[in-house]
Amino acid sequence: MINVGIIGGSGYTAGELIRILMFHSHATIDFVYSTTNAGKPLSVAHHDLLGDIEMNFTDTVNPNVNVVFLCLGHGKSKSFLEQNQFATETKIIDLGNDFRLAKDATFKGNSFVYGLPELNKVAIKNAQYIANPGCFATAIQLALLPLAQAGILTTDVHINATTGSTGAGVSPSETTHFSWRSNNMSHYKAFDHQHLGEINQSVNQLQADYNNELIFVPNRGDFARGIFATLYTTIEESLEAVAAKYDHFYKDHPFVTITTIDINMKQVVQTNKCIISLLKKGNRLLITSVVDNLVKGASGQAIQNMNLMFGLEETTGLHLKPSGF
Repeated sequence: MINVGIIGGSGYTAGELIRILMFHSHATIDFVYSTTNAGKPLSVAHHDLLGDIEMNFTDTVNPNVNVVFLCLGHGKSKSFLEQNQFATETKIIDLGNDFRLAKDATFKGNSFVYGLPELNKVAIKNAQYIANPGCFATAIQLALLPLAQAGILTTDVHINATTGSTGAGVSPSETTHFSWRSNNMSHYKAFDHQHLGEINQSVNQLQADYNNELIFVPNRGDFARGIFATLYTTIEESLEAVAAKYDHFYKDHPFVTITTIDINMKQVVQTNKCIISLLKKGNRLLITSVVDNLVKGASGQAIQNMNLMFGLEETTGLHLKPSGF
């Protein structure tokens, strides 16, 4: 049985980790660390857990667990690891952005592997430290990687993606407050979102000569969870040829489904799935990619990485049904 510790236990990603790990056949939760809620039941922060798990938050870390999930704010994981020492065999999966880029991946002589299983599965299986991808980055990379693998990205890619309010975290702000978000929509960090670095890095891992622009406009949506991303670029090959490349690229990756019919976001909400739809008109290829920002875009993918690191079938504990309506 895999003994699990969760750091930063009060946020949305920690709540999703607990929800999934409670029913994982090979894992047990050892502790959930939160200085603000220490001594209180988990259900104080995660109301959906009431009646399902009898455990309190703690401000004490067990350094000897098998794996630790870091669910801290972006930029805080490195400082936490500098102040807290875990056993040499403890595996660490960081859900923040501290170690995602190659230039930041080395910490105290150890290297973090970028944890996108559809790109780095072999390296993840042999890793001790994982940098879990960002939610937008997951949806967008999965949409682009087969084209990069085939070396047929030759022009700019225009990306428009909308995320739910949970993508901004659990702490309230003006743009996550219901009265602001309801019946409203806006974009933010246009052309300069922090996930562009990791997206470009992964594209160049497969197509080193791609130096065009990824023109990304992220949007805030009037819903709680999910990402609906549309991308278009110029591709000369037929839709059938392109679809065959996607099918081949993802044939050994159980959480990605390729289709040429229209899709919607609720097909993946509360699951670890990514569904990608392909449409072509003339030489323009439209790629639609949908994920749950909290599951495949965060906690579910982190558990998928844990499964690979411990030699389990990567789907273990992740057979989750979408909300559907």
